[in-house]
Amino acid sequence: MSTVVETDVLIVGSGPAGASAALALSTYGVPNIVVTRYASLADTPRAHITNQRTMEVLRDLGVEQDVIAQATPQHLMGNTTFCTSLAGEELGRVRSWGNDPLVQAAHELASPTRMCDMPQHLMEPVLVDAAVARGTSLRFQTEYLSHVQDADGVTATVRDRLRGDTYEIRAKYLIGADGGRSKVAEDAGLPMSGQMGVAGSINIVFEADLAKYTAHRPSTLYWVLAPGATVGGIGAGLVRCVRPWNEWLIVWGYDVTAGAPDLTTEYAESVVRQLVGDDDIPVTIKSSSAWTVNEMYAETYSAGRVFCAGDATHRHPPSNGLGSNTSIQDSYNLAWKLKLVLDGTASPKLLDTYTAERAPVGRQVVTRANRSIGETAPIFEALDGLSPQTPEQLWANIAARKDATEAAEKQRARLREAIAFKVYEFNAHGVDLNQRYASEAIVPDGTSDEAFARDPELHHRPTSRPGARIPHAWLTSGTRTLSTLDTVGKGRFTLLTGIGGESWIRAAEAQDVEIATVVVGPGQQYEDPYGDWARLSEISDAGALLVRPDGFVAFRHATAAPDAEALLSDALRRILGHA
Repeated sequence: MSTVVETDVLIVGSGPAGASAALALSTYGVPNIVVTRYASLADTPRAHITNQRTMEVLRDLGVEQDVIAQATPQHLMGNTTFCTSLAGEELGRVRSWGNDPLVQAAHELASPTRMCDMPQHLMEPVLVDAAVARGTSLRFQTEYLSHVQDADGVTATVRDRLRGDTYEIRAKYLIGADGGRSKVAEDAGLPMSGQMGVAGSINIVFEADLAKYTAHRPSTLYWVLAPGATVGGIGAGLVRCVRPWNEWLIVWGYDVTAGAPDLTTEYAESVVRQLVGDDDIPVTIKSSSAWTVNEMYAETYSAGRVFCAGDATHRHPPSNGLGSNTSIQDSYNLAWKLKLVLDGTASPKLLDTYTAERAPVGRQVVTRANRSIGETAPIFEALDGLSPQTPEQLWANIAARKDATEAAEKQRARLREAIAFKVYEFNAHGVDLNQRYASEAIVPDGTSDEAFARDPELHHRPTSRPGARIPHAWLTSGTRTLSTLDTVGKGRFTLLTGIGGESWIRAAEAQDVEIATVVVGPGQQYEDPYGDWARLSEISDAGALLVRPDGFVAFRHATAAPDAEALLSDALRRILGHA
């Protein structure tokens, strides 16, 4: 009989959710094993947009610079173009992914990080290599089969796909990060809402030198409005840049009721030729695969000692570029909680807050991504391109917009408005950064719910209100300049205060929990030379913010308090599930 392998946390899946869970846990010193049924990490680009919040997570976990070194930088991402083909007519552009001057300023004010385009086949090795270097045990070709729980842990049965034998891994907790067809989520009985397979899409990865059609309007995405582009899929034909300007991925729709077409090299090349619009450029097809557009999310992210993250809990199209971002942020939320429960600092009740905090985010992401597909239709409507018609009629409609007539002028206005409305897909800064957690791990301070003066999907609103991510402001410490986000994280709580906040410092030092302390003010450990923190902290100099290991404010007190130790102790008991 084979020996049972033991660990603290077993992670099923090595994609963005599983790899980042392993990285965070190993960074925090928690033993963990990752199993994946595959023989390698991702070999296709798949997910790619990496937003500011995810870059903040990667910054805290010490791999931000490794990602930046390989990613396409933000300034090459943002001329999202709508055209009849890359070589054909251009219909309009949207300044995207923070490249609109006003949005760019908002990005710089919101975070110390910059978003980038980091394809999944490059991201996964960064995460996994760092995780393994810090202690993760990674087992390729190891297929999860089933699990059983008891009062003390989870026993998973896995199969070694090389040897063909099965064995057991015993863990205190199990994380299912095994994608949109998650067997862990199914075995755990997680309740799901929504529908799978609402439309069909094809990914075609290819190599071609398309610099002459793209370098002058650098972008991650080129949307092609061509005959057949409204069938299934994500609303239009898409040419996505993987690496400027010779590695590409095309997304093309198919009728999901009729089934996927035969993905021959000839078929893939015909789609590439149609969307590129140049039959003479050499093209090398690397791979092609069919997938379905899904609109499904888990209502509960855990069952006992089993937790799920990433696509196992939220399944949606790639619109808005939210998939891997949400996955990495799921794992970051869960990892510090597991660490504190495993070392005895927190009660297992803390783990209940994972669903409370992340399920609303997953639901919002699924809704937003699918809504973005529908928001492509008005572009076709402006060109009368949704009704059944011949290709010749569509080209005639597109050409008609150039006429010197009142009808054509109205058509041009409708087209401009329809393209501009895609800002909800390509510049949804609020969706990226406005998460607000409400759970037992957040202590309300009695202030009323905040009001958003501007659209909360488009615009980020920083706040130090409990449940929000700590606002970014630049501080100095000696000759160093660093963000407020750089003072928190690292797997421990942080208390921030200022001149007059000595009682809060003493209170933090009196706790049994590790709490880093940060004092901001003239002549202090950190200074606020621009005055930004004084405004964004929303507390007096003698007030205090208690920030969780994931950078979210857990407790806020606006002023000094003679009973600071009692207030902080009570807050920690509530946050850690001991109340």
